[in-house]
Amino acid sequence: MMFPSTVAGSLPKPSWLAEPNKLWPQWRLQGEELAAAKLDATLLALKWQEDAGIDIICDGEMSRQHFVHGFLEFVDGIDFAHKVEMGIRADRYKAMVPVVRGELKLKGRVHQAEARHARVHTQRKLKITLPGPMTISDTIADAHYGDKIKMAMAFADLLNTEARALEKDGVDVIQFDEPAFNVFMGEVAGWGIEALHRAIDGLKCATAVHICYGYGIKANIDWKNSLGAEWRQYEEIFPALAKSRIGQVSVECINSHVPLKLLSLLDGKDVLIGVIDVATDKVESPERVAQVIGDVLKFVPKEKIVACTNCGMAPMRRDIAEAKLIALGQGAALARKKYG
Repeated sequence: MMFPSTVAGSLPKPSWLAEPNKLWPQWRLQGEELAAAKLDATLLALKWQEDAGIDIICDGEMSRQHFVHGFLEFVDGIDFAHKVEMGIRADRYKAMVPVVRGELKLKGRVHQAEARHARVHTQRKLKITLPGPMTISDTIADAHYGDKIKMAMAFADLLNTEARALEKDGVDVIQFDEPAFNVFMGEVAGWGIEALHRAIDGLKCATAVHICYGYGIKANIDWKNSLGAEWRQYEEIFPALAKSRIGQVSVECINSHVPLKLLSLLDGKDVLIGVIDVATDKVESPERVAQVIGDVLKFVPKEKIVACTNCGMAPMRRDIAEAKLIALGQGAALARKKYG
């Protein structure tokens, strides 16, 4: 299929599951009721996407309070009881984060329940997202390893264990979210790619890395407004990604100041182009979505383009997110008619 559609990862959680319109929502339930509700919400996320005509669907990250901490909760050696305040993404904003106090080990499977539940209930290709090693290392305090890179590699090994298991669960695409790649650009070629390679080692399914300019929250919007007329962070990291073993790269495009010609630096990769803006409540028209795809065609072969969202939709109002999903599905279909 030409221009298949997908989402970056998270969708808004139903209000009966967690606090609405928040990036770090509190759960409404506990224990077995919460576990059952997470799977119910996963089915709802599948339904939203299928009804909107999305081709490669995901679990919506319904079982995770946050895209990073949803993984960390399943790791031994991490102290959640004594969080500390830490500046993350180069001090763009501060957050209360857990602390690594011992050797990192998985307690067991992380996303088995939702992955298997989703696999049973959809015939479409299924994507599951995981936080990337560099981004995890930037979202947690270290009181054990004493070396950020060493800690990141330890996380990469854990991610690989879960990724291999997800592949056996029938997952078609495993994506690693690395917003830190757009902050610590000089470290991407140095060790960021190496950590990703450790995370995808042995996988035969499709692999992706998502690198955006962040959720549509004030701290990220303020940061974007400080970046000037052209956002050229991608220019520093795309050459290394083009040489990497990662198969797909998910990037921000619509309503951004990213020069689209930079996408040509991802030669040979499938490019998941953001055609839905998560930083505004204005719903894109299918024509606008198709237009962005047409603009990207000047720099990326059409068989390498996947229509996507700029980032996750977790903090967004549910009705707006649903409307944007429909625009994404219809816009990709329109682009097939125009350019396919």
